Amino acid sequence: MNPPAHDVLAEVVRALTDVVGEDLPCAEIGHGTALGGDLALESIEFVALVDRLRARYGDRADLPGFVAGLELDEIMNLTVGDVVDHIVGRPSEAPAGGGTAR
Repeated sequence: MNPPAHDVLAEVVRALTDVVGEDLPCAEIGHGTALGGDLALESIEFVALVDRLRARYGDRADLPGFVAGLELDEIMNLTVGDVVDHIVGRPSEAPAGGGTAR
């Protein structure tokens, strides 16, 4: 059974807060929040986020595999919603980069 999207979103926000720190604008994070553009997530922080989400969701949170299937512009515009949709198991609509995420 797939986890509810609102629970996954809350978990992703918690994980981001743990990784980035207290300066993260948690109240403003939503599906459309870009990991790179809005949150300025660095690669080492992305790796830490992946580790935390994988510890919580197991193989469902195979973000490296997910990202490997994306075009460069899709990776650059990856959103919190793309991550949530991947974990929940529903295909993302066209990411901010314009292509399909799966």
